[in-house]
Amino acid sequence: MSDFDTQPPSTDAVPADARQWGLFAHLSALIGLIIPFGNVLGPLIIWQVKKAEMPFVDDQGKEALNFQITVAIAMLICIVLSFVLIGLLLLPIVGIAALVFTIIGGIKANEGQYYRYPFALRLIK
Repeated sequence: MSDFDTQPPSTDAVPADARQWGLFAHLSALIGLIIPFGNVLGPLIIWQVKKAEMPFVDDQGKEALNFQITVAIAMLICIVLSFVLIGLLLLPIVGIAALVFTIIGGIKANEGQYYRYPFALRLIK
């Protein structure tokens, strides 16, 4: 049997409603485009409401929250560094990377996969 004959992992292990709430936990960070620090508040609220009911949402909510806290810290550092002009270059890079990784996290959660963000500080365990 070759590597090409293997099947992708089944999403039957994670119920559809847990996958949907995992998706919401990741994509709720996009509220930050409208509300200041909404990128942290969205995942925090969903994680707090659903963590006891669904282990998948508990894991993905913590992951999304840790990543958005990391993004908020990076943005604040970029704002401080903008006084020496390097922050003006880094700010859009951090923003685009956060948007891309957030969307990838939402897609993976909707597929029932446990997604881990790169570069995320694991502050909440």
